[in-house]
Amino acid sequence: MVETPVPGCVVAPRAELPQVGGDQQQDRDTVIVGFTVYAPPRTDVLTTDRFRIRGAVYEVTGEPGDWGRSPFTGTLGPVQFAADRVTG
Repeated sequence: MVETPVPGCVVAPRAELPQVGGDQQQDRDTVIVGFTVYAPPRTDVLTTDRFRIRGAVYEVTGEPGDWGRSPFTGTLGPVQFAADRVTG
C-alpha cells in the first residue's frame, strides 16, 4: 500500500447515540464510530481508498460528497467523506 499525504484536511469525530439500555451504553452518552473528513477542493477520494488518521487506518464509507462552489463567494468547497476504522 502506498501512502500519499493529503495536507489541509479537517477531521471531526462522528458520534452515534447508543440504544438506551443496550450493550454499548455503559455510562456513556455517545460512541465515536469514525470520522467525518473535509478534504481540500478537488481532492480525489474513492470509496475504495483508505486513510491514516491519527495513527490508525480508516476506510471510506459511502460516497464522497463534493460541496461544489459557494453561490455567495464562488470559492470551491471541501470534499466530505466518512471514514471508519479498519478491523481485521
